[in-house]
Amino acid sequence: MILRCLCLLLIFSAYTLRAAAPEQAVVQIINFAQQPNWVEPWRSSRVGQYTGSGFVIEGNRIMTNAHVVSWSKQILVRRYQDPKLYPAAIEYVGHDCDLAVIKVLDPAFYEGMQALEIGTLPKVRTAVTTYGYPAGGQQISYTQGVISRIEVQRYAHIYNRSLLTVQTDAAINPGNSGGPALQGDLVVGVSFQGNPNLENAGFFIPPNIIRHFLKDIEDGSYEGFPDAGISTARLHNPAFRKALQLPDNNSGARIDMLLQPFPKTHELLRENDVILEVEGYQVGSDSMIQYEGNRLHVSILFDAVQDGESLNLLIWRDGQKLTIDLPVYKNTADRISGSQYDTLPPYLIVGGIVFTELSNNYCSALGQDWLKNFRTDVLYQLLYRAYQDEAGAQAQPIVLSKVLQHPSNIDFGVHTKSILTKLNGQEIHSMQDLLQALDAGDDEFHRFEFLSGRMEALRRDDAEQANAQLLHTYQIPQAYRIEAQND
Repeated sequence: MILRCLCLLLIFSAYTLRAAAPEQAVVQIINFAQQPNWVEPWRSSRVGQYTGSGFVIEGNRIMTNAHVVSWSKQILVRRYQDPKLYPAAIEYVGHDCDLAVIKVLDPAFYEGMQALEIGTLPKVRTAVTTYGYPAGGQQISYTQGVISRIEVQRYAHIYNRSLLTVQTDAAINPGNSGGPALQGDLVVGVSFQGNPNLENAGFFIPPNIIRHFLKDIEDGSYEGFPDAGISTARLHNPAFRKALQLPDNNSGARIDMLLQPFPKTHELLRENDVILEVEGYQVGSDSMIQYEGNRLHVSILFDAVQDGESLNLLIWRDGQKLTIDLPVYKNTADRISGSQYDTLPPYLIVGGIVFTELSNNYCSALGQDWLKNFRTDVLYQLLYRAYQDEAGAQAQPIVLSKVLQHPSNIDFGVHTKSILTKLNGQEIHSMQDLLQALDAGDDEFHRFEFLSGRMEALRRDDAEQANAQLLHTYQIPQAYRIEAQND
């Protein structure tokens, strides 16, 4: 009897140690961060303290969310049940997928700690446990739930990128971000966001995205998730299918738009081509494929490869099947529709008139209802121009952000949030254009033209005097910062 009890005790102890192992690798992250003021871009906000979670992975590294460590001035990490705080540094950050890898500088931090392993894409209706340090407490928190949905959704951190997500009813609260979601001892996701429109719903980043990020950084740099530069639409309409000489079945998604700047895509594909297969996966008329037991949007296949690689497509065009190898690339030109991080915004001040780049950051800084406060033509520049042509995709619209009052600019008759189109007769497509245009013209005035059709002018000499006074008055370090700079 005694021997039996001892055996049971040993079994129970072994199970307890094994079950407790994952939490040993989960850490609390404290980020002291400072963001710029996008409306007054020479300023920065106060340094704030933000908390999140992370977990140790292979190579004595810590995985977390990009948004947990963004705008960082200092990062401190606390181990499980350890009061000591350890300084850490960012090694890699992927804002498009909201993932980051940081490293504690003191090797003693990792003593006795076992790294967590990344698992595979979980199944719907299976159980999951989330680990993390939600705000308001110093102790690790465990929440259990069921996976309810797996689908492509917008990542709130970057705003203009949609990738694969997993939804669960396990509680994911502020501070949980960056912590692991586990099945057994394997990581099946990284907690990262909620949805204010859904109750009892949290989301985590699945292993597919995690592995892509980790593979990307193996060469010592992060390129990011690629894009094919296409938009697909459902193809259910029998009449349209017949017009395309396509069989009346449930296969094939129509390409309804080719985006910029993807020159290879424009060379190889046409609007109204029909994608039948991608890498051997059959594409349904709803743009979905059967993938690892889930019906998911075909875009996950384009997200699965690395920047510069190619995908094999079977398409339907003019009544025939064609095979195409389509290269995919990261869209490095899109700086305005997605949120920017860890770089200070550019600006230029002339005669107290403050210009900066039109960006999602600038718009969001104006408040939650910023969409209601913009003219339609400005919203077009922000949200749609990149879809129209290559020049539009490359351009960086310049917006009037603020007027610093001075006698020289009294009654300047243009409202803020207006886009500048010309200065001194030169077209303005970037901050560099704006700087060069200041020296253009041979008369005594700076002449401004705006997208709304309004025009204004400042005397050159008065503008220079105003700048000198205003820089001193507002303690502005310099009249311009043309390129976005690392913080």
